[in-house]
Amino acid sequence: MKLRKTRHPLDKQSREKSVDLLNDFLVLAIDLRLQVKQAHWNVRGPNFISLHELFDRLAGELEETIDELAERVTALGGRALGTASRIASKTELDDLPKKATWGPELVALIADRYASVGECAGLAIERAQETDDEVTADLFIKTAHGLDRALWFLEATLESEPVEEQAAPAPESGTAGSEASA
Repeated sequence: MKLRKTRHPLDKQSREKSVDLLNDFLVLAIDLRLQVKQAHWNVRGPNFISLHELFDRLAGELEETIDELAERVTALGGRALGTASRIASKTELDDLPKKATWGPELVALIADRYASVGECAGLAIERAQETDDEVTADLFIKTAHGLDRALWFLEATLESEPVEEQAAPAPESGTAGSEASA
């Protein structure tokens, strides 16, 4: 992609690599947001209102992320590429099944997509660091944090019974740990 002339201090080759990386990730983020919004509109079941609101909140958070990614592209002298045709042709995410409306099923499907995009964010961090673009790497770290947090919310929603915590093993008698407690 041809870059605009800019006073940005990052060298042109690094900016080109970062713009490509950001635009590739932008595809995933936009597709994920659209799928979360699809879930928001179509969710059904006993926890409808809480899931409807959760999906709407997650879609809003993704909208902010998308805007930050696109703005970084343009700050580097590139052009943000987020058209519907580009998303459809470049995304790696599977579409949500059209018949998926049951709350727990939708949560699991969306959680799978968050995990996949989160993994891509981790790879994007590494690639941005390899090009010495620490600002873009930092943006991907922030993005990964948001994706991880959303995944936590989704997975917590899927738990149907309490998870028993495993107790830490007791120190053996005669060890330094048992002497300190005596």
